Amino acid sequence: MHLRGVVLPDGEPRDLWVVNGRVRTRPVPGAQTVVDGGFLVPGLVDAHCHVGLGSHGGVELSEAVEQALTDRAAGTLLIRDCGSPIDTTPLQERLDLPRIIRAGRHIARPKRYLPHIGVEVESDLATAVAEQAAYGDGWVKLVGDWIDRGVGDLAPLWTDDELAQAIKVAHDAGAKVTAHVFGEDALPGLINAGIDCIEHGTGLTDDTISLMASRGTVLVPTLINIETFPGIADRAGKYPTYANHMRDLHARMSTTVASAIEAGVPVYAGTDAGGGIQHGRIVDEIIALHRVGMSAVDAIGAASWNARSWLGFPSLTEGAAADVVVYDEDPRENLEVLRSPRMIMLRGRIH
Repeated sequence: MHLRGVVLPDGEPRDLWVVNGRVRTRPVPGAQTVVDGGFLVPGLVDAHCHVGLGSHGGVELSEAVEQALTDRAAGTLLIRDCGSPIDTTPLQERLDLPRIIRAGRHIARPKRYLPHIGVEVESDLATAVAEQAAYGDGWVKLVGDWIDRGVGDLAPLWTDDELAQAIKVAHDAGAKVTAHVFGEDALPGLINAGIDCIEHGTGLTDDTISLMASRGTVLVPTLINIETFPGIADRAGKYPTYANHMRDLHARMSTTVASAIEAGVPVYAGTDAGGGIQHGRIVDEIIALHRVGMSAVDAIGAASWNARSWLGFPSLTEGAAADVVVYDEDPRENLEVLRSPRMIMLRGRIH
């Protein structure tokens, strides 16, 4: 097949050819032209998504397929699944579904996370990390903090020594580690232990932002998920300190993420779909990133070419996978354009 249009991120009109699901940049005789005009964007990325997770825990595989198809319809062609209670490896074999990079299951302490989702570990975090590193696709997901009912507020789950040992085990196994973190207290230990990514990061301060920037630690802020914090607080009447903390984290969300962006922390788009957030909302997250200070180009890149590069997937270059979303208008001029793809091509197949 042959595609002609303005290719992002370089913004130049170009011709691309697709052969056996791969991009070619040199003419292919006899290729059928399927796109002539418009804007060609490397397949969108949801860098924090939970395929296989529903409002009450794990779902049947058939429902997980529908979740992935919903994401595909929004242009999401690459998913970093940030923890799932079910085995989604069968979905990776389907050519019609987005590529999924699995992080295995969440690792938490007993009664310190949502029930029926993660692996609960009382001690020996390093062993659990080794198991999930072998089970996933190069990522491990920790629960870094959660409400401690004994103190009535967010609190870290792990000691600094536990984190340092566990993250070293993951790195030695060739895996990266990310962590769910809402509050402030868990962040220094995680970052100093060498964690690769922080999810949410609402408790970041100037000091921990500086530390992340110096270490190259990535932030996936899941802004549309953070919008649920006031509702969480409203349901936490038994724990007023926690409720007030969650409201405060929500109130300074925009400033926190803007400061991280300004400091040079790598920031990518993730919706936290699964459970309380519906699938297929990657455009909402792109717009939210733009709202807190990212340029429109960088916000798209955070969910496309930059995120793909971070996860090890090239964009629309010679030999790259033919994962492309085509738009009639320039999304850099109006991010709402991203809601109306003209064509979605995944692995060289048009959907």
